Amino acid sequence: MEDTEHNPVAWRTSSFSNGSNCVEVAFTGQAVLVRDTKSRIATLSVSGGAWQDFTTAIREGQLS
Repeated sequence: MEDTEHNPVAWRTSSFSNGSNCVEVAFTGQAVLVRDTKSRIATLSVSGGAWQDFTTAIREGQLS
């Protein structure tokens, strides 16, 4: 995984975020990083394939 302390990544917030329940994502080329907008200390790292499966499941209504 890319060292984000020495190689900053561009964090993005969803256009669907309502200000109180937001997450941000960043793409490093090797992984997708996810963090809470309000608490940026912890970061979850997942593979690109896992992220794609997750977002597909959301779009298809498989998660509730």
